[in-house]
Amino acid sequence: MMRVLLIDDEQAMLTALSQLLSRIDGVEIVGMVRSRAEAVAFAAQHVVDLAFIDIKIAEDSGLTLALELRKMNADLDIVFVTSHKEFALDAFNAYPLDYIVKPISKKRLEETVARAARGRTEKLGPGNADRPKRLSVASLGGLQVSSEQGESLKWMSRKSQELFAYLLLCRGNRAAKVRILEDLFHDREGKNSELYLNTALYQLRRTLSTHGMKAILVSDREYYQMSLEQIEVDFIQFEERLSGFHTIDGNNEEAAIAIENLYTGDLFEDKPYGWALAERERLSDVYEAFAKRLVKWLLENNQIRQAVQISKRLVRRNELDEEANMLLMHGFAALKDRRALQLQYKQYEELLKQELNIQPSAELTEWYGRL
Repeated sequence: MMRVLLIDDEQAMLTALSQLLSRIDGVEIVGMVRSRAEAVAFAAQHVVDLAFIDIKIAEDSGLTLALELRKMNADLDIVFVTSHKEFALDAFNAYPLDYIVKPISKKRLEETVARAARGRTEKLGPGNADRPKRLSVASLGGLQVSSEQGESLKWMSRKSQELFAYLLLCRGNRAAKVRILEDLFHDREGKNSELYLNTALYQLRRTLSTHGMKAILVSDREYYQMSLEQIEVDFIQFEERLSGFHTIDGNNEEAAIAIENLYTGDLFEDKPYGWALAERERLSDVYEAFAKRLVKWLLENNQIRQAVQISKRLVRRNELDEEANMLLMHGFAALKDRRALQLQYKQYEELLKQELNIQPSAELTEWYGRL
């Protein structure tokens, strides 16, 4: 159902428009207002998909109002209705869906509503208009977003991609506009930063729209929000599946190994997102703690080669991590690979001296000496 707002200072025009639109299937007139102030107040409190705006609203400019409403909701489709053809060129600064010159016919309105409806169901095949589309996000090790057909999303700009990642990290919760400006556009000042944010938001909506998912992104004056109901996110799945592993045993060993394999790298690893550093470090700590628990269980249950494989991954992540190095050495010892054990100890010893000018701990030295 297309939710429509009518804005005109003439009651007769509002009545005529509402009568014509009410005869078109799929249209719900959610409001009729006669001033800029009423329009802004209504749009702040209600969801509107399509707005019909008169170019001249008493003493106010419909063009200015359109830009104001678009700033509140970049997803809003706008149709200008006017008796003045000369405003057409200026009107397109507001990126309208259509520009209709009075008098208005039902057929002309049907064409406009149909165009708006097509925009809302872009990329949906026949008979699938009501079936939710899905996206798959691989954010561990980088940022790759794919449709259910395996097609990668094509970003219109780096900032629109970053805005997507930012809202993704909010996990479906609202993000304050002021915080987004501070985190993503701190190098821009004043109104310029808002302009860049609105541009990035518009570009992100365009990208999502090509996959039939424009509606997952909503905004109002001060907040932005992206629904994750139609998005599969690897870092969220990783934590959700991990939450059930209070202990590791023979019944869940394979599932534990599968979860460890999910962590293919750190969050947005190849992206310079300063705002994501804290979450990146937190997830890294969560993964490493779990991986070490898994390695210990594997070593205790004679799954040595699997334990060595995971230990090597831990050491590559942090060559100075003594616990990871010791677990790897325990694996080499269990395999009776004396050469690999000696080489690992010497490499670790040299790295500590070179980087920190210290020796391995007494515990590790004593254990290695016994071997």
